[in-house]
Amino acid sequence: MYNPKVQLRNSDIVLAYTFLRLVFGINMFVHGLVRLPNISGFVDSQVGLYKDIAIPPLLIAGPAYLIPIVEFAVGILLILGLQTRKALIANFLLMMTLMFGVCLLQKWDIAGSQLIYNIILFILLAGCSFNLISVDNWLSRRKS
Repeated sequence: MYNPKVQLRNSDIVLAYTFLRLVFGINMFVHGLVRLPNISGFVDSQVGLYKDIAIPPLLIAGPAYLIPIVEFAVGILLILGLQTRKALIANFLLMMTLMFGVCLLQKWDIAGSQLIYNIILFILLAGCSFNLISVDNWLSRRKS
């Protein structure tokens, strides 16, 4: 019976973690980047999406103003690997808000995509000990 021994090298896990963090960070950064120049248009589109839901527009507009700002900031932090754990937690909080909204709209295909984002966030948060190619690690080593 063939029983291959699978070994994961720590250096490969660190590299894979770094690339996943970078790709996810770029994704979030660009989400925010393209929305910030026309933030009022983005907010108006979000309010429009919820016009048939019994939620006051102000309760949609307030968080909608924050979405591009959080995406942009979290994206930069993840790209740099700076305050990575806090950035991932902030991103989880953002995703919970977005998930609530798309479920209210019954946009189940979008909810499915957001679940994929949350799985990636889980992997990144659970694997923070592999965040060795980062500003966080550089700062930590510098303090030592």
